Amino acid sequence: MGVSTSALKWQGWLVGLVTLAGLLVFAPLGLYVWASGGGGGPAAAQPRAALESVRVTGCRIDPVSRRVVAPVEAVGRPEGPGEYIVTVEFRDSPPPDPSARAAQSLVKLPGVAPGTTERAEAVGPVWPPSTTPWCGAAEATFTRTP
Repeated sequence: MGVSTSALKWQGWLVGLVTLAGLLVFAPLGLYVWASGGGGGPAAAQPRAALESVRVTGCRIDPVSRRVVAPVEAVGRPEGPGEYIVTVEFRDSPPPDPSARAAQSLVKLPGVAPGTTERAEAVGPVWPPSTTPWCGAAEATFTRTP
């Protein structure tokens, strides 16, 4: 029993069209992942390393303005001088509540030389008097300056 040549011809066309459709769908996705750094490697590890060089040393409420103030320290990295931009979060409790959005503030620490420690303060929102704030570093980036 043989298969007719016209049936084989249509199967060939079907395989070709399915392959073309797959390329049209997955090629842009692959290019997007490739262009964005692929989600791994040294580019993804850099923000984590910057966050490990930064710490929030306290959390207090300013008595005059009732705003939360968080002192931030950044230690210089061995690859050279640079600046840190730190995102500080202000919450009611240390573990983040997935349903609640935390208040945030940005702090810039320019000119951090290798081996030195620079300090700055993040000023947060006005805090209600009946709750104790929690402050922590949510994200940090390090940019090397020449």
